[in-house]
Amino acid sequence: MEKVQLITKLKTIVQPYIQDEEAFKNLTEETDFVKDLKINSANLVDVILDVEEVFDIRIENDEMEKMLSVKAAMDIVNAKLEAK
Repeated sequence: MEKVQLITKLKTIVQPYIQDEEAFKNLTEETDFVKDLKINSANLVDVILDVEEVFDIRIENDEMEKMLSVKAAMDIVNAKLEAK
């Protein structure tokens, strides 16, 4: 999936869970879900579940542990989509 399209979809998914509006406005690949957007761990699970639903993929536990930034999420989603 194209990078811009993927970032746009991820922004839509994480928006309900963010605590830092300014960091969200400046979201890039380097944005950290917990440190920058202040998404707590319970909501991070919700983000992952939403990502699975939107992209129709299954994210394994070891991948979930790595999915802490926009870049990591993009890498995992792209790998899953390519494997389909």
